[in-house]
Amino acid sequence: MFNIGDLVVHPMHGAGIIDGIVQEKTAGVKKEYYVFKMPMGGLVLKIPIANAEMIGIRAVLSCDELQTLLDAIPTLTVESNTNWNKRYQENMLRLKSGDLYEVARVVKALTQRDLKRGLSTGERKMLHTARQIIISEMVLAEDCSYQEAEASLDRAMLKVPAS
Repeated sequence: MFNIGDLVVHPMHGAGIIDGIVQEKTAGVKKEYYVFKMPMGGLVLKIPIANAEMIGIRAVLSCDELQTLLDAIPTLTVESNTNWNKRYQENMLRLKSGDLYEVARVVKALTQRDLKRGLSTGERKMLHTARQIIISEMVLAEDCSYQEAEASLDRAMLKVPAS
C-alpha cells in the first residue's frame, strides 16, 4: 500500500505522486482510490487501491537503478517484427508490463526503425509515450528537469555497445 506523497509509476502513464486517498461510492459499493497526479502534463487519475498491484503500480526506481538502466540500453537486444500489427501488439505488451527495461526496448526499437524507415502515426505516438514513461520517472527519481532527463535518455540511446 502506498501513502500520500509516495512517488509511483503507472505502466501506461509514467511517474507521478500519490496526491491523496479518497473513498467513493460506486454502484452502492464504497471503494478506496489513490489520487495519482502526474507533475508533467497535470494528469490526475483515480486508481482503485484494490487493483493497484494488478494494474502494475509500483514505486519509482532509485537513481542507481535508473543509471543501471541507462547503462544497459546500448546492450539491450531488440527484435523488430516486419508485420506492423504484430510489432505494435508486442510493443504494447512491453509498455503495459511496467518493466522499465521493456519500455526501453520499445524506445530503442522504434528509434532505430524511425532512423531506417520512418514510423507510422501509431508507432510514432507509441514512441512518444514510451519516452515519456522513462523520462517522467527520471525527473521524479533524480529531481532533474525534463530537458536533463531527455538528454540523458538520448545519450544512452546513441551509445554503441562495448564489444
